[in-house]
Amino acid sequence: MPEPGPPRGFFDIWSRVYDHPILQWATYRPVHDAVLRTLRVRAPQTILDLGCGTGQLLRRMADELPTRLLVGCDFSAGMLAHAAARLHRMPSTPALVRGDALRLPFRDGSFAAVVSTEAFHWFPDQHAALAELARVLVRDGTLLLGFVNPSFAVVGDVARLGSRLFGTPLHWPTPSALRRTLEVSGFAVTAQRRIFRVPGFLLPPVLTEARRMP
Repeated sequence: MPEPGPPRGFFDIWSRVYDHPILQWATYRPVHDAVLRTLRVRAPQTILDLGCGTGQLLRRMADELPTRLLVGCDFSAGMLAHAAARLHRMPSTPALVRGDALRLPFRDGSFAAVVSTEAFHWFPDQHAALAELARVLVRDGTLLLGFVNPSFAVVGDVARLGSRLFGTPLHWPTPSALRRTLEVSGFAVTAQRRIFRVPGFLLPPVLTEARRMP
């Protein structure tokens, strides 16, 4: 049985500093840049941003991509409050939904693409989350996961143990372990690319691109 995920209040507190310009530039923007480069090639018309946080990537997708529907979903009311403040004056405001990655509040085949940046490692049951992502994606839909995938499993094991001691367990699989998990969950991995960022040269994130199998 999977262990509980971080408490909802952890993300509500984190939302208060999440938008700091230095934190965004150093940690999140490189991953968002990589996601946007991939989406420009794929050009999906309907996109779900799972674990959308304060809406930084949602705002950029709305500004830079010719989409028909953008939806942000997050576990934290605090994150969504900041996202709503950021997005409410846009000509075409992305929809914001509070939801759990293990029980997504969307119909089957709702999206041509799902992106999740710096969030997947918090999901307490990654297999269950991938089953939900496969359900809400159309056939051959695109899944983009961007988060830390250490080269050696022991690094992820140490991180998991340390985070559990603080009551916020996370799971960083290696790229090959994530690939295997995706494949048994009904996805075909098409690319895995390391992303350089200043504070993460020892633990660089990886952008994994996959498509939902028919």
